[in-house]
Amino acid sequence: MSDTPIRIVVKVGSNVLTRPDGKPNVTNMSSLVDQIATLRSFGHEVILISSGAVACGRGAVQPLRQLDSVAQRQLFSSVGQIRLINLYNDLFASYGYVVGQVLTQKENFSSRSAYLNQRACMQTMLENGVIPIVNENDTASLTELMFTDNDELSGLIAAMMDADMLIILSNVDGIYTGSPADPDSRLIPKVATGRDLSEYVVAAKSGFGRGGMGTKCGIARKLSEEGVTVLIARGDRPNVLVDLIITPETTPHTEFEPRPEPISNIKRWIAHSSSFAKGVIRVNANAAKALRSDKAVSLLPVGVTSAEGEWEEGDIVNILSTTGEHIGVGRASLDSDETKAAIGKRGGKPVIHYDYLFLE
Repeated sequence: MSDTPIRIVVKVGSNVLTRPDGKPNVTNMSSLVDQIATLRSFGHEVILISSGAVACGRGAVQPLRQLDSVAQRQLFSSVGQIRLINLYNDLFASYGYVVGQVLTQKENFSSRSAYLNQRACMQTMLENGVIPIVNENDTASLTELMFTDNDELSGLIAAMMDADMLIILSNVDGIYTGSPADPDSRLIPKVATGRDLSEYVVAAKSGFGRGGMGTKCGIARKLSEEGVTVLIARGDRPNVLVDLIITPETTPHTEFEPRPEPISNIKRWIAHSSSFAKGVIRVNANAAKALRSDKAVSLLPVGVTSAEGEWEEGDIVNILSTTGEHIGVGRASLDSDETKAAIGKRGGKPVIHYDYLFLE
């Protein structure tokens, strides 16, 4: 890739970190730490998004009665997170590296102030040589506010921390033209920005994780459109992390190529905020066409046909066409009452300024 030190977010899934019986796969964890230590010796900054807490807990405790899915996650993660972080702490300590645990929740990304506070914390950790190890706080997260999986979390962290690269370590080498188990399937080495891979993605989930390759592709596409390089590779392949950086041309993986010009941090935040939207703004065909053009265009009141929901100035809103097609997401310049009062009018303040607008 490049000899210049970069900031890398590494996401590793449960199937890489745990054995089939749910106990930690210490061999794979040790190999992962060895490789991250090597990347650090090259001068790269590394943030680790680690699954495995729930799986580790599942192998450590047997519930005395039947539990619902939320209670199970809370129990297993409360036990498993300690086991997981203690293992990482011991393994990284052998190289002289200090790790820090970051447990986060989806709502921590919903407000700009909480987002910036979390970003500042992790930035301080990196500046002081601490390796952040990030996971969802399953003991406190509500079902409706949980991340789809740690792939979604890794995308949010990569965007928030202005990462140069996100590496997603899975149980396959990347995206195939069919099922990875099919001998006729071929690995797709590179994906151009904006390319649709839905025809190739198999909707299957892993044994312990919540997500599948469809989620990984969605996150990868969005990040590549923001200017982040995304690689998907097999996590238990020997020395895979180091090889992806040093000899990517001979290391099986799928690369999602980034757009040439990265977007601003606030646009990255907005790009991943659709699920936090307080309302919906529908626009007419002319406005939709203007927004999707190559020009830097703000959303003006004249293009708005309706506004649904209640929000304050600065809140996130989704932008839809009159037929319901999702066009983008933005930070509102007007509150909901002001927006409704301005519908269809010419002139005046933009409903959403271009600088705070992300288009799909």
